[in-house]
Order: sequence, then structure tokens, then C-alpha cells
Amino acid sequence: MGEPEAVKVICTNRKARHLYEILETVEAGLALLGPEVKSLRAGRASMGDAYARIRGGEAWLVGLHISPYEQAGRENPDPIRDRKLLLHRREIARLGGKVAERGFTLVPLRMYFKDGRAKVELALGRGKRTYDKREAIRRREEDRSLRRVMRRGRDR
Repeated sequence: MGEPEAVKVICTNRKARHLYEILETVEAGLALLGPEVKSLRAGRASMGDAYARIRGGEAWLVGLHISPYEQAGRENPDPIRDRKLLLHRREIARLGGKVAERGFTLVPLRMYFKDGRAKVELALGRGKRTYDKREAIRRREEDRSLRRVMRRGRDR
């Protein structure tokens, strides 16, 4: 058997799990330029408002911000340009169908290097309603207070 895959997380989209109900995840490669890869290796990326879109039979990552690499000079591309996602044609068709017919959204959850290649974990998500978000916050607060009580009980 081969060696385990080395995974180095670059950035995560923590807001996505709060705003969307995650139904399925897919790993996709990213078509990047040299200075972008160097900037990612330095951990200089933000996926605050990023989402994926399917246009013309291709998948694109929109709104991902990769800071310019200082040593690249004028070779730096636009920090928030659309970047092509590398997926199999069947996967693109399947995800495109779900997004079009059911109103799902393709949201990036995290970006990482896997065996030296930049990858994005995409999630097929449905937007949460306000009451769902409140419910999740309430549940989290209850869990926190329960853990606090349990911890106090052990300390005595």
C-alpha cells in the first residue's frame, strides 16, 4: 500500500456550516497560476463570500480571495478572479443538475494541499432558515453549559 496522503489545510469557510445545511461533499482541484500557488503556500487566502457556479459545462469558483504574492511583481493576477474547478464531466453534470432543479448551492468548505496539489472541498448545501440557525445556536449553548456543569462536577 502507498503512503498516507499529506494534507495541509490552507483555509476553511466556518460560516458555511452555519448558513447552509450540508448534504454532500466533493473534492475538486483548482487551476491556479504560479504566484497564486506560492501565496496559498504562505496561507494567504480567504473564502468569505466564495461559492461555486457551473457555466458552459465547466465549474468555476467565484469570490475566492488569494492575496498577491509580493515577490511576483507584475505577474500577479487579479486576487478575486474566477478560478476553474477541476472535476470530471459527469460530476459537473450531476452537481449542475442538482443546483438547477432543487435550488441547492455549491459552497467551498475548505481549501488544502493534498500531495502538493491545491484542492477545494465543495459542499452541496441548502440555505438554512433563520429559525434553523437559532436552533443550532441554542443547541450549541446547551451543550456548552452541560459540559461546564460536568467539568465542575469532576473538579470537586
